[in-house]
Amino acid sequence: MSNQLGKIKELVELRAQARLGGGEKAIEKQHNRGKYTARERIAMLLDEGSFEEMDMFVKHRCTNFGQDKKHYLGDGVVTGYGTVEGRLVYIFAQDFTVWGGSLSETMAQKICKVMDLAMRMGAPVIGINDSGGARIQEGINALAGYAEIFQRNIMASGVIPQISGIFGPCAGGAVYSPALTDFTLMTEGTSYMFLTGPKVVKTVTGEDVTQEELGGASVHSTKSGVTHFTSQTEEEGIKTIRKLLSFIPQNNLEEAPFIECKDPIDRMEESLNEIIPDNPNKPYDMYGVIGALVDNGEFLEVQRDFAKNIIIGFARFNGRSVGVVANQPKYLAGVLDSNASRKAARFVRFCDAFNIPLVTLVDVPGFLPGTGQEYNAVIHHGAKLLYAYGEATVPKVTVTLRKSYGGSHIVMSCKQLRGDINYAWPTAEIAVMGGAGAVAVLYGKEARSQENPTAFLAEKEEEYTNLFANPYNAARYGYIDDVIEPRNTRFRVIKALEQLKTKRQTNPAKKHGNIPL
Repeated sequence: MSNQLGKIKELVELRAQARLGGGEKAIEKQHNRGKYTARERIAMLLDEGSFEEMDMFVKHRCTNFGQDKKHYLGDGVVTGYGTVEGRLVYIFAQDFTVWGGSLSETMAQKICKVMDLAMRMGAPVIGINDSGGARIQEGINALAGYAEIFQRNIMASGVIPQISGIFGPCAGGAVYSPALTDFTLMTEGTSYMFLTGPKVVKTVTGEDVTQEELGGASVHSTKSGVTHFTSQTEEEGIKTIRKLLSFIPQNNLEEAPFIECKDPIDRMEESLNEIIPDNPNKPYDMYGVIGALVDNGEFLEVQRDFAKNIIIGFARFNGRSVGVVANQPKYLAGVLDSNASRKAARFVRFCDAFNIPLVTLVDVPGFLPGTGQEYNAVIHHGAKLLYAYGEATVPKVTVTLRKSYGGSHIVMSCKQLRGDINYAWPTAEIAVMGGAGAVAVLYGKEARSQENPTAFLAEKEEEYTNLFANPYNAARYGYIDDVIEPRNTRFRVIKALEQLKTKRQTNPAKKHGNIPL
C-alpha cells in the first residue's frame, strides 16, 4: 500500500471513529432513553445528503482531573451546514454520548464558528440542545464559552432566524442561549429546562420537586411560556422545525418563501356571516375565523397552550407568509392580561424584524382587572404590545370583529399605531367601554334621582349601545377604513396585503428604543 493510500485509510478510520461519538455503548444508552443521537437528529432535519460537517477532528484541551487521558473526536457537538427544502441552514447538535453533551471551551468554539458563518451568509441557525451543562473540569473556560455563544445570539437577534430544539436536558447557564433565540421547541417526557435543578431547590427553598415538575415541556408550554412548541416525539419536533422554516425568511433583508396559492382569493365564507352570537356576552371560537380566512386553512400556531386568551401563529394569504394575532373570545372572553400581552408583543416584534406582514383579528373587551394583574405589572406588559405594534413597520391589516374597548382597542393595532388598513365587521363595537359601564359613569348620579333608576339606566344603556356598539362612529372619523361583509374578509385582507407589498416606512434614527421590559 502506498503512503498516500495509507493516509487515506487513516482518514476514513478517523471519520468512522468521530461518527461514533462516545462509542457504541453510549449510543445504545441514548437509544434506550428514547432519544436519537446528534447525527441522527441532523439527518432527520436536513434534506437527504445535504449535510456538510465541520470540525469533526476537534479535541478538548483540558488537562485537569485526568481529562488529558480521554479524548473524543468532535468533543461533544456536531456542527455544520445543509439545506431544508433546498434553503441553506447552519446547525449544531450537542452529543449526549460524549461527556453527557457538557460544554467545553472547544465545543463552544465549534458552535460559535457556525453561528459566525450563519451571520456572514445570512442564513438561519438551528441549535439542538441535549447537554448536562458546563463541563465542570474546565471551570471558567466553560463559562467563557457560554458567554461567547450568548453574545452571538444577541448580535444575531433580528438579523437571522434562530431556532432551538430542546431534545434532552438543558440546565443552568445553558438555558440562556435558547431563551435568546426566536423559537424554542421541547419534547414531552425527555426534555427539561431550568436554571437550578431539584437538588439545589430542595437545599435552598425546601421544595420537593421533580425535573419534570420544575422544567418539563408541559410546565414551559403552559405556565412560563418559555417554549413555543412541544412535541410528543423527536420526529414530530423536527417536522415542526422544518414547517416553521417554511414560513420565515433566510434573514432580515429577505422575504419569506412564496408558495403558489390554489385556494381562490375571492372564496366567500358564508359561515362568517353567522359566527358572531346575537348575545354580545356569548363566546365563539376564533380558530373558526382564522381557518376560514387563511390559505387552505393551514395555520402554524405558536405557544398554543400558553395565555390562550390570545392566539398567535403563521399562515399564508395568497401564498405569502403572514403573522396572525387574534383575541380568543372562547377563553377568558378574549381579555388581555400580562401573559397574553407579552406573548403577542414578542411575536409582533419577530414578524416586524423579518418582514412578515401582520393580520390582527380583534375581539377584546378590555384588560383583565384585579390585584393579581396589577401586582404582576400588567401596565408594563400591556405597554409591550402597544410598543411592538407602534414600532412595527411591516404591512399591518386589522379586522375588528366584535368588541374593541378602551385601552385594549388601542394596543390591538389601531389606526393611530400606524395600522395601514383597518376594517370592521358590521358587528364591531368600538368604544371607550361597554354600555353598562359607560352609563354608570355618565348617568349614575342622575339615576339616583329617578323614580325607577333601573329602567332609566337600561334606557340610557340602549341609547349608548345604539350610538357606539357599531363601527360607523369610528368610520366617520376615518379610524376604520371600511366596514366589510364578514364572508368577504379573506378577499379584502388579501387585496389590502397586495397593495401594501411595496410599503416603505422607517423609524427615527436611534441606537435602540427602551421597550418597557
